[in-house]
Formats: sequence, structure tokens, C-alpha cells
Amino acid sequence: METGTVFPQLPESEAKRAPEGDGGNGSVDGDALSRNPYAGLVSHLRASWLSGKTRPMEYRVAQLEALGRFLDDKKQQIMDATASDLGKAPFETELSEILMCKNELHETLSNLSRWMKDEKVDRILAVQLDSAFIRKDPYGVVLIIAPWNYPIHLFLVPLIGAIAAGNCAIIKPSEVSKKTERLVAEALPSYLDKDCFAVVTGGVQETTRLLENKFDYIFFTGSPPVGRIVMTAAAKHLTPVTLELGGKNPCYVSDTCDVTNVARRVAWGRFFNAGQTCIAPDYLLCTLEMQEKLLPALQKAINDFYGPNPRESPDFGRIVSDKQFQRVQRLLGSGRVAIGGQTDEAERYIAPTVLVDVQPSDPVMQEEIFGPILPIIIITSVDEAIDFINSRERPLAVYAFSSDDKVVNRVLEWTSSGGFCGNDTMMHVTLPSLPFGGIGNSGLGTHHGKFSFDTFSHPRGCLKRGMGQEPLNAPRYPPYSQRKFGIIQAALKMARLRDRPAAVARAAPETGRRAPEAREALEERERPRRHRNRAPPP
Repeated sequence: METGTVFPQLPESEAKRAPEGDGGNGSVDGDALSRNPYAGLVSHLRASWLSGKTRPMEYRVAQLEALGRFLDDKKQQIMDATASDLGKAPFETELSEILMCKNELHETLSNLSRWMKDEKVDRILAVQLDSAFIRKDPYGVVLIIAPWNYPIHLFLVPLIGAIAAGNCAIIKPSEVSKKTERLVAEALPSYLDKDCFAVVTGGVQETTRLLENKFDYIFFTGSPPVGRIVMTAAAKHLTPVTLELGGKNPCYVSDTCDVTNVARRVAWGRFFNAGQTCIAPDYLLCTLEMQEKLLPALQKAINDFYGPNPRESPDFGRIVSDKQFQRVQRLLGSGRVAIGGQTDEAERYIAPTVLVDVQPSDPVMQEEIFGPILPIIIITSVDEAIDFINSRERPLAVYAFSSDDKVVNRVLEWTSSGGFCGNDTMMHVTLPSLPFGGIGNSGLGTHHGKFSFDTFSHPRGCLKRGMGQEPLNAPRYPPYSQRKFGIIQAALKMARLRDRPAAVARAAPETGRRAPEAREALEERERPRRHRNRAPPP
């Protein structure tokens, strides 16, 4: 395991001098620099951030463009490293680690000037002459802790958001994907401003010490148990967090669907990266009749994708470590193997596997599988599937397949998850325009596209008033009176939309409708979408 840090060397006098407290902005208190190996790095980045260096749009664009050059220049090294760490096929690496990151970069660079602009807000009568707006402020020094399963994508996409929002950042890649960690630690700092961005490497001990420092935001991707540890460490400094966790993502397959298409889309999502994907379909829910149709279709899809012996396929990956291999291999004891089941510990190979006769109490249903195993749970109806999903922790994604759009919408309407995809798997995360994140046990917060920019930005509510017109303020000053309150009430009151004739009048010419119709349109616009056209409960 490689340990150590990659960051600019501080002057000797500065490195040895402990800060006099943190003044609300430092990393840790007192003699922290002598106790914590990363306190000097955090303080150095904080000084850079306080200088305002990262705030101009030109600086942010330059750093983002440097990330693009990193992807271009190191493309082959990235593919070699992920092949060594995960046995990942070049196609999968180029898609998930390079193309999707470039899409995020292009989306951000194309829209950054607009995202950074102050957002004007509505004003009440009392401040009609003043300026009210939301300023998108950077948080400061942020920490990004990335996992091993997509070792480039899952640090780079959050980093794009952090840079776009004007922050300094420390990146902690996973020590499990060793070759990729080394590549990131050795190559990335040469592309970025070393005064504002750094890479820290190491394992549990190093990460624990790193988390002792005060950060202004922490972005963690990993498992729920470790997410709780990160959140506990952040709570000591009241540091806000985003937790991109995981969970058991259900996939409901109705009796009315194209079985061949379902099998191919499910097999692709489950066995991509050898199943080591947080949004992979974790288990199927279908009737016994559909299971009998799906099994031969899944077998054919696996053969079409990886040949009769997936072990020999250049397109099928390997489990990342011996520890993970042994954990996933134990899950094969649940239910009965209907497809696959072969293993080779020396290669950390587990064949694409489908399990049947699985019970909800089996070990394979008690944890996120994170491997190429697909259990099938038998249900009798869509309502039973929905009840099963809702009886468990809320997942990162829910999938539903049906030729009847009403069935897909029913699953969408009556379940809760971080994301949803109908009649496919995983494709929703290819859209930078959609937020990606969990809910409950599967995570906290979102990112991708503008959602990444918003995650790493503090929305600062601002009101700028003129120094004149002081008589207009007189009613709010003591001594108070009922007459003064009447004036203040009229100046500060905000009516409900349906009580605002002016709003309806403005909407009428906008929509080309009469006033009553315009009012209905405005009310519909404000009503939460979840409650529109909702079918009655079963």
C-alpha cells in the first residue's frame, strides 16, 4: 500500500510553526501541525483560498481545461491501470472513466458563466427599490474521498464541481485500486495549481488522520458503514457533507415485456465492471412464470456478451481484491445457482451468475452484492413488488420493466430511491442534466452537471439597500404603534398566488388564456409534481 501525500513543500519556518487556534478557518486547534501530518497541507490550501485565487471564472476554466488535458494525455495509462486493478475492458474504461468525465467537463465549461451569475429573486414592497439576489459562494477547502470501483470517474466528477464552484480541494483516491491510485498521485498534481489542489494517498489510518482536520465540505463515495464514520468526523467541525453510498437496487420485471430486451439490458447493467457498480440492479423481482422465461434469455445474453466461457472474454472484469473476492464468493451459497457460479480465486474470477430459489432472509439479500451475481425473488404482482421494495432501506436506484407505461409509472410513483430508470438499467447516470445521489441509507446530497456546482456552492442570500430614503424605514422603528404595524404589514405582506390578481393578470397574456385559466395554470405550475394525476392507492 502506497502512503504519503503529494502537495507543495511549505517553507521550513511555516511548516514547524503551529497555528494560534483556527480563528474559525483553520484545520485543527493548537499544536495541530505538530500532531497531525496533514494540518500543514490544509492550512496552506486555506491560505490560497482566502487569497481569492480560485474565485475568478478565468482561473476556474483554466483548471477545468487542465483536467481535460489530464484525461487526454493519460488515457492509455488510465486504461492500463484500471485493467490491472479491476480487469476492466478498454471499452468500459473509455466509456465510464473517460467519456462520461469529458461530458461533465463540457457541460460545466459550456454553462459555468451562467451558473456563476447572481440569481435575482422576487422582492416585497418594502424593498422594491433595492437589490436582492443569491450569490453562489465557494465553501473553501473541500475533501473528496473516492472509492476503488470507478477510480477515475468517482473522484474527477466531484472535483469538476468543486473547481467550478471556486474551491480548493484535497483528493483522496482509494488505496484498493493501487495502480490507479499511484497514477493519480503522480500525474494529476502536474496539471493543477499545487497551491490549491493536492492528492493524499494511504489507507484507513491515513484517512482517519486526514478527517481530523477541519474542512469546509466533505464529499465521500463508498459504503454506508464508512459513510457513518465520515459523517461523525465531519460533525465534530459542523462540516457539511455529501455521501454517495450504495444499496440493494431492485429491478421489477412485469409479465408484459420484451423478455429478450429485458435480459440484455439487465445483464449489461449487472455484469458491467464485473458487477462492481453502486447503481447495478442488485436483484430481480418477477413472477415465477416470468422467471422461467427470463432464465434462458439471460443465459443467451451472457453468451452473446462474453461467449460460452466468460473467463476467457476480454470484456469481462475481475474482482478488485482477495478480500472482496472471498466476500462475494460466500454469497453464492444463497438459493440455487441457475446460471454460472464458477470461480477462480487465483484470478479473482467469478462468472456471471443468476441465483433462483432465493429467500429474503438469505445472506445475498442482506448486503449490497457488488459482484456479478443476480438473485431472483419471486413475487405475484406489481403491488407485492412495491411492498417488498418499500419494506427495505431506500436504494440508490429503482428499475422497472414493462411494456405498459402505467406499470412503470406505478413503480415510480409508489417507491422512493435516489434515482429511477424505466425499461433500462444505469443509463440515467449518463445524463449530466439529471441529479445523481441517494436517499436515506443510500446517501445524502446530489451531483452531476449543475448539481455538482450547486453542491460545492453556498447559496448566499444578499440584500443591498441604498443609504437614502430613510423616512420609508420610520414605521419599523420604536416607539411602536398599531398604525406603524399596519404600514409595515402592508409593506412586508406576501399573499398566496391565488390571492394575487396582478400575478394572474401577468400570466394571462403570457399564456394566451383568460384570467381564470391563467390562474389554474399558475397553480398547476406551483403544485408539487408528485401529486399531479396521482392514481388512487391500491
